[in-house]
Amino acid sequence: MLNALLPVTGVAALLLAAWCGWAAYRDQPTKDWHFIGMAVVSVLAAIQLVAGIVLLAGGDKPAQGTTIFVAYLLGAFACVPAAGFMSLAERTRWGSVTVAAGGVVLAVLEVRLYDIWGG
Repeated sequence: MLNALLPVTGVAALLLAAWCGWAAYRDQPTKDWHFIGMAVVSVLAAIQLVAGIVLLAGGDKPAQGTTIFVAYLLGAFACVPAAGFMSLAERTRWGSVTVAAGGVVLAVLEVRLYDIWGG
């Protein structure tokens, strides 16, 4: 199940990054529909967090260690919401840049989670 969630979440994060990057290019702050996109990506990350914890509770072990896997799961879960809150503080194009950067960071974390799990 985790192997299916990783690419879906990563692609959704990159789409959010492109969307917010386009808004930044057009000199626009984050709008309500950007926050809807952030919510979708955050829900995917939350599902991934729960799935990862269920796998660990079921006895599965990541190849590179449980502690680092849980740390990356928590970081992936918090990445986009943190960028969203920061974009609320900066209501210029730089708020959109912040969310775009958060989406790229989440996509990179997804690749790293795949590596840690043993993919």
